[in-house]
Amino acid sequence: MLHPTLNIFLNLHRRLMGRPSALLLFGSLRRWLAWMLLAAVSATAAEKGELTFCYESENIRPWQYRDGTGLNFDLLDRVAARLGLHFRYQAAPWKRCLLDLKGNMVSGVLDASFKTERQENGSYPQHPANPDVADPARALHVERYVVVRRQGSTADWNGKSFERLANPAGAPLGYSVVDDLKHAGITVDDGAPTTFDVLQKLLRGRIDVAILLQGEVAALLADDPALAGKVEVLPRAYAEKPYYLMLSHRFTREDPELARRIWSAIALERATPDWQVRERRALTGSSAR
Repeated sequence: MLHPTLNIFLNLHRRLMGRPSALLLFGSLRRWLAWMLLAAVSATAAEKGELTFCYESENIRPWQYRDGTGLNFDLLDRVAARLGLHFRYQAAPWKRCLLDLKGNMVSGVLDASFKTERQENGSYPQHPANPDVADPARALHVERYVVVRRQGSTADWNGKSFERLANPAGAPLGYSVVDDLKHAGITVDDGAPTTFDVLQKLLRGRIDVAILLQGEVAALLADDPALAGKVEVLPRAYAEKPYYLMLSHRFTREDPELARRIWSAIALERATPDWQVRERRALTGSSAR
């Protein structure tokens, strides 16, 4: 049996074919139809306990890797087992993940820090005392942003302000820390998409400091001893941020109880002693895989 949306499309096609504007019209209709059918498939899968989550197609070690491994996936697999669900994962550029979340094309997006404006795209677990902000107790993890400079540089971060910056600070494109830096009055170069690319800008002298996720920096320096000899991580972190599983507005509207159970199960699994040991080992340089 044809999907009702497809029937509408076919009826329009029969009536309008042959008109001069038909090709332009049906090009737009085909795109709309593809979007609607994918959204319908997503909703049907959710009814069967199969949820699709989008994740950024870049390594964010030790939390997630391009190939779909890492601590985030292991944690969510434990959540799925606890709740009797099945999670599927698809990789995409970060902005595409957020757009698909906003369009209800996926049930959720992994590893999103809290930004007020992101609530247009989807839902965070609400803080019990303040529904306008996210609840860090139900985050996937908490990550530190560290400050990196070239060896021998006098640029510094004293925990409250930067000192002796002659060039912009650098951070990856689309990361929430970019807005934090700009709000603090810091000139930011956020034209590079990855941590590695930002570090290359640092080495070339285009930026004086790089503000990057601790886990990814630690992994890159461990992989490349030559790079480790050219930069240094300053002792004071720039910020600590919780990172969440955001869920789509459709999902939280149609099944708010399951959304609550997923977020609560994340908190329960993170609190287990074996998981806490695993997180500590991963962040101190042991393998997360």
